[in-house]
Amino acid sequence: MSVRYRCRHCEVEIGTLPFDADDTIRKLHIFELGEADDYVEKDQHGQTTVHCICEQCEDSLRQYPDYHALNKWIQ
Repeated sequence: MSVRYRCRHCEVEIGTLPFDADDTIRKLHIFELGEADDYVEKDQHGQTTVHCICEQCEDSLRQYPDYHALNKWIQ
């Protein structure tokens, strides 16, 4: 299975790694204890999804820093 990267705000797919790399993901991204559970999700079919942020949402957060207090600010 591949590894998908999706924006955790707008849910657009950012990219895909063509191989299963659970261990590699945890090595590439530095997570605090338990933090990986918030960003890396594995579904019942074995698909791994890493929730990160796309460029457009990052720009919006820079422009409107109050959005950081909201879990979902895109409707």
